[in-house]
Amino acid sequence: MLKTLATICVIGMAATSCTPKRTPRQENSEKLNHELTMVVGTYTTGDSKSKGIYSFRFNEDDGTVTPLSEVAIENPSYLTPSSDSKFIYAVSEFNDERAAVNALAFDKEKGTFRLLNTQKTKGEDPCYLISNGKNVITANYSGGSVSVFPISKDGSLLPASDVIQFQGSGIDKERQEKPHLHCVRITSDGKYLFANDLGTDQIHKFIIHPNADSENKETFLKEDDPASFQVSDGSGPRHLTFSPSGKYAYLINELSGTVITFQYTDGILKETQEIAADTVGAKGSADIHISPDGKFLYASNRLKADGIAIFSIHPNDGILTKVGYQLTGIHPRNFIITPNGKFLLVACRDSNIIQVYERNPETGLIKNIHKDIKIDRPVCLKFIP
Repeated sequence: MLKTLATICVIGMAATSCTPKRTPRQENSEKLNHELTMVVGTYTTGDSKSKGIYSFRFNEDDGTVTPLSEVAIENPSYLTPSSDSKFIYAVSEFNDERAAVNALAFDKEKGTFRLLNTQKTKGEDPCYLISNGKNVITANYSGGSVSVFPISKDGSLLPASDVIQFQGSGIDKERQEKPHLHCVRITSDGKYLFANDLGTDQIHKFIIHPNADSENKETFLKEDDPASFQVSDGSGPRHLTFSPSGKYAYLINELSGTVITFQYTDGILKETQEIAADTVGAKGSADIHISPDGKFLYASNRLKADGIAIFSIHPNDGILTKVGYQLTGIHPRNFIITPNGKFLLVACRDSNIIQVYERNPETGLIKNIHKDIKIDRPVCLKFIP
């Protein structure tokens, strides 16, 4: 018996002593595997000291950040990367002839930018944009319109091929005096484009022509039947997101402060639930995102009790249940969740910081780890694929 125990101990000691130690190169490689490239859009006007767009390296394992580079672009309040990470498209949000969209070449490894060109949006206050790889589409808030820009082979943008102007108003005489386009999203099946209109309480729908590009000059968007979906009067539709399965869509309403759950099937939205994200009547709900595992939904609120409302998502029907609320810095206009689901970063515009929260994957709740990124007037965060 003693002999057997001794043998086991010797084997154990040998195994321990033979375990290879990680070299500095291996440790550095592991760190790089956890590092994401992040770009940040800001407001540059007024008392802001921001230059425009900034790039960072963010470690999704420990929440640390390293500044990389910056580029001078006016009011790049929303931006989106190309699917191959080689280009960044960013609005210049102005309520006059300066309203524009910018195309930039981007070096993901270095984090550097190079402005390719700028095109007028022909609609004031562009505040959101997306790309399908062949076209860039902007939502123009004050212009009450959507603009389409074909992408050239070198990543630059051609002049707008289409500007779709909307009509109408809502019951809120101050905030809904005319159409206010706030978000454009391609549906989870890639067949349609939804355009959220805060001013008329509608989600406009278009059929996408997937092959329309800069060469064939075919029309990218075609109106469908139904042409739109109506939500409750005074809601103020802002941002829309889809569940990972694509079966459900979730709409954050800026004015009513509610989140609407929809079942989504081939271009049709069927409302199944409306639940409060803003419980203090601030009329400032802003952004909405779902955790990568599809179990939790987060919605930001501004103007009063600034913070993030947290909901669990029922796996069978997509219905939301509120599970918590996390106060944040001032004016959390935009936020983002790391691909591994470990961290949630919040762009707090009026606190001039990006806050880093660690996310509990079991409860969905988030905790401030106090690793703030200081930057003037941050309003858009994107990880580069």
